[in-house]
Amino acid sequence: MEIHNLEPKSLWKNFADLNAVPRASKKEERVIAFAEAFGKKLGLPTHIDKVGNVIIKKPATNGMEDRVTVVLQSHLDMVHQKNADTQFDFDTEGIKMLIDGDWVKADGTTLGADNGIGVATIMAILESNDIDHPAIEALFTIDEETGMTGALGLEGGLLEGKIMLNLDTEDDDELTIGCAGGIDVTATGNYMIEDCPQGFTGVKLSLTGLTGGHSGMDIHLGRANANKLMNRILYEAAKKFDLRISSVDGGSLRNAIPRESFATIALSTNNQFPNFIKEWQMVLEKEYGTTDPDISLSIEPCNCPEKICSTNFQKQFLAAVYACPNGIYRMSPDVPELVQTSNNLARVLLGNGKYKILCLTRGSVDSEKFDEAYAIVNTFELIGAKVNLAGEYPGWTPNPNARIIKTMSDLYLKLFGEKPHVYACHAGLECGILGTNYPEMEMISFGPNIRGAHSPDEKVQISSVQKYWEYLLETLKRIPKA
Repeated sequence: MEIHNLEPKSLWKNFADLNAVPRASKKEERVIAFAEAFGKKLGLPTHIDKVGNVIIKKPATNGMEDRVTVVLQSHLDMVHQKNADTQFDFDTEGIKMLIDGDWVKADGTTLGADNGIGVATIMAILESNDIDHPAIEALFTIDEETGMTGALGLEGGLLEGKIMLNLDTEDDDELTIGCAGGIDVTATGNYMIEDCPQGFTGVKLSLTGLTGGHSGMDIHLGRANANKLMNRILYEAAKKFDLRISSVDGGSLRNAIPRESFATIALSTNNQFPNFIKEWQMVLEKEYGTTDPDISLSIEPCNCPEKICSTNFQKQFLAAVYACPNGIYRMSPDVPELVQTSNNLARVLLGNGKYKILCLTRGSVDSEKFDEAYAIVNTFELIGAKVNLAGEYPGWTPNPNARIIKTMSDLYLKLFGEKPHVYACHAGLECGILGTNYPEMEMISFGPNIRGAHSPDEKVQISSVQKYWEYLLETLKRIPKA
């Protein structure tokens, strides 16, 4: 079966069309033009604001004119990540989708269901002629994944809606009513390089096969962080061998738990090094066999690097990365099972006399979020790094008494025979930011089952999309009168 033949056909057709358009964060020119052309083709008022958000408005259907105007919101950008052995150019190619039983996934890359399913849903409603709905304001934001600059740049006064349905949640039995804020922490610096001594041999160390995942939604699952583990292995190896680091390259995006890390090193003697690596493979399997069953640590000979770190800097750098907080910083004392504050050590890049470390610190309590960020700042300033805090965005404070929450909770029970999970999440949703300029707007977030977001294992469940679609259409019929 092809994607276009899945039900609901209008949603999947639009998802396929959207996935043909490259749309990395901060490279959204083509998808902005795509969304604008879609709205204009339908003859609907279409506006691009000063930062690139696309707003398309559609009048209410007959008999729904007296209802509150609803904002349907999703983001246009997607995380671009692929497996190391996948040949794919995100700048020029459309996502190659596959059907695997009840799931749609991509061939070795991220799928873009986050948040492409939400975008496609809104497109299907905009072009429909047989769906009852109040007046709709479709808000397609940009750059959600790497800074939320679209939401931050949206001006007040552009929207009239009093209820916003954010279609960016990844479990179909959940209604999200609050989320964490975040801040980017970036440490950079220079170091002295030295010529590699005579008699050393080159080795490339590869750590691959980790599960990865969303650095907010999956941070509590205890999955391995490739940057932390690579650093741990190098730290231990440096105590046993005459080892000098030439380069380290681990992780990719701030909002993805790093799945891979690679290091090029020089050894004065490597007779016992393969055994050391085998021992560490067993250690990793023992520690992470449940969460990361495909974890793999391997070595291969390579040309001996010409330049290496000084012994003193190498020791300082490994100690700093070792000390950098990663994972859960604190659980919420008020909301059961909610991560309150966390950090993702997302990117470690070292070589040719320069280094860069990228973190994304999240928190639903701003003061504690900054507390962890400052812990990271001080850790890397101890080795002379320049540390920058940027991209800070607020969390979304829950309003459990909002009418839309009761409406959707009651409807879920009626349709599916059980209560939904109404909760706040640790991911960064745009609702908190959008609410700064629209403080009176009631907001709620929901969506179908998506697994492995921000990783090449990303997939979306077909039957869940059908459930979510039914739920949304019934919700639109129950929007209260103005």
